[in-house]
Amino acid sequence: MSNVATQTYPPSDDMAANAHVNAAKYDAMYHASIADPEGFWLEQAQRIDWMKPFTKVKDVDFTFGQVKINWFADGALNVSANCIDRHLETRGDQTAIIWEPDSPDEEAQHISYRALHAQTCKMANILRDIGVDKGDRVIIYMPMIPEAAYAMLACARIGAIHSIVFAGFSPDALAARVQGSDAKVVITADYAPRGGKATPLKANADKALAGCDPSVKCLVVRRTGGDVAWNDARDVDYTALEKEASDTCAPEVMNAEDPLFILYTSGSTGQPKGVIRHTGGQLVALNWSMKNIYNVDPGDVFWAASDVGWVVGHSYICYGPLIHGNTTIVFEGKPVGTPDAGTFWRVISEHNVKSFFTAPTAFRAVKREDPKGEFVGKYDLSCLKQVYLAGERADPDTITWAQDQLKVPVVDHWWQTETGWSIAANPLGIEELPTKLGSPALPMPGYEVDILDEGGHPVAAGELGAIAIKLPLPPGTLPTLWNAEARFRKSYMTTFPGYYETGDAGMKDEDGYLYIMARTDDVINVAGHRLSTGAMEEVLAAHPDVAECAVIGVADALKGQMPLGFLCLNAGVNRDPDEIIAEVVKQVRDTIGPVAAFKTAVIVDRLPKTRSGKILRGTMVNIADGTAWKMPATIDDPVILDEITEALQSLGFAKA
Repeated sequence: MSNVATQTYPPSDDMAANAHVNAAKYDAMYHASIADPEGFWLEQAQRIDWMKPFTKVKDVDFTFGQVKINWFADGALNVSANCIDRHLETRGDQTAIIWEPDSPDEEAQHISYRALHAQTCKMANILRDIGVDKGDRVIIYMPMIPEAAYAMLACARIGAIHSIVFAGFSPDALAARVQGSDAKVVITADYAPRGGKATPLKANADKALAGCDPSVKCLVVRRTGGDVAWNDARDVDYTALEKEASDTCAPEVMNAEDPLFILYTSGSTGQPKGVIRHTGGQLVALNWSMKNIYNVDPGDVFWAASDVGWVVGHSYICYGPLIHGNTTIVFEGKPVGTPDAGTFWRVISEHNVKSFFTAPTAFRAVKREDPKGEFVGKYDLSCLKQVYLAGERADPDTITWAQDQLKVPVVDHWWQTETGWSIAANPLGIEELPTKLGSPALPMPGYEVDILDEGGHPVAAGELGAIAIKLPLPPGTLPTLWNAEARFRKSYMTTFPGYYETGDAGMKDEDGYLYIMARTDDVINVAGHRLSTGAMEEVLAAHPDVAECAVIGVADALKGQMPLGFLCLNAGVNRDPDEIIAEVVKQVRDTIGPVAAFKTAVIVDRLPKTRSGKILRGTMVNIADGTAWKMPATIDDPVILDEITEALQSLGFAKA
């Protein structure tokens, strides 16, 4: 482990003074959740509203060939009622959603819980009027506007299963999800403004639906009012119907194990999988996490700067904050360019954000444009008490930069689309644990995490291995994949019997802190040594001129694989590239050692990423090695792969 990764910061005095459970009690709480999960989750389940009380907390069977993990199975409830109705008496006039438009010149909207109830009911009634019933699937292909949240909550209200497709996805990707879920309706908008551009969502939906069942309806929200083609037999104008729709709609009684939504994985690791989230366990887990992990009380403003198309948007733009009685922000813009690198700080200051959640790639984009944090000083950020990073590895340099600029705890926490909430985190709402750079800290309740070798045996502290979670998984996690039970078992439950296979590689230290180093596919073998590309990336990112980086393993006739680095530099850096490369090569040798065999790097303008910000390392490896590859459906900008190919060819790789 590198010296950077073992830097430790003690809890802040303010956090320690305000903690409602000390570290020893947290340790006892965690172990109770493992030893007596029924007792632990029974207590948490009593904090949400049930239409029919459950009689059994846990019903599991994961003997060979069986994977059944049910929570609160005979209880009944409604997600929409828990997120809205139960707050109306005590906080009906409190702002539920703040909508921050793409352009800072467009005024933000504040939507109260009472108004959210009315708008959700209107959307629900419109969906019912066009034929949506309990159990039907509804695709949501929307910009980051309040109607996206209305659509999610309306589906939950009437018992429909929603599947959100990120607004940046292509017509082909949309069509695949319409067909894969056998959707009855697609909810979309005319256009999706973002960063000064407008994606033609309705036109994309038209192309997608041309190859789908002609009975599928298309419900259209007028975001910009721009011209769109119209099919009277299929298209429905939501904006016109909303004016006359009833604002009352009784919530459907749903079993705790009924699917709430299908969320297809981003596809950075292969063919997208349709992850299912059940109704009851999701609400129990998210409600617990809002205070205990994110340290917000009902009424506080919480901002997850993500998109409803990703798991963060499901869990922490919509359902988590609303069930807990918080104010959530729906943000249409980008971290830079709308209009500058101070966008995050402006929104936090203007809307009194207490807890902020974003991806490391967003901070790296801000840091690249404003490495000295000059925009931070232009805003009053006294409201901000903590920051959370997830979605990819948070390199220590990014965390250090954020802590230095913002003067608040910056928490790297680790979870997946499949889990829906944190596997490992620093639970600031309980007790701030010491921060170890490079680590998301300790497992959260219900997650018993082991580091395993290829034979499925736990390894010693400090040794790299596959990260796996003992079954059963806690509430809120995936019970299966949509119409793909065999793939579910093969993908997650077969490699290590009795465990959920995360697909990530990492290690634990002597204190039990986790280190997530890479996807298991990104662990490279150099002359028989298993090495983490993530550890090398930590070293590269610590160079003062480097804004962002990636390391891949390329084929080598002698050693099997050799590491190759890609460096994106901070704005304004104009040094000799060869000098910078020589410096980072030396840094890796000095920090990790000659065993890393890190000798080659190249400077590039951009890295290829999915639209959720994940670097497409696997595609880069295929290009470098000259093996067959196909364009990832979720790539943000395909042109970047041409730039990467040219850079690789300049080094003698990517041969035709």
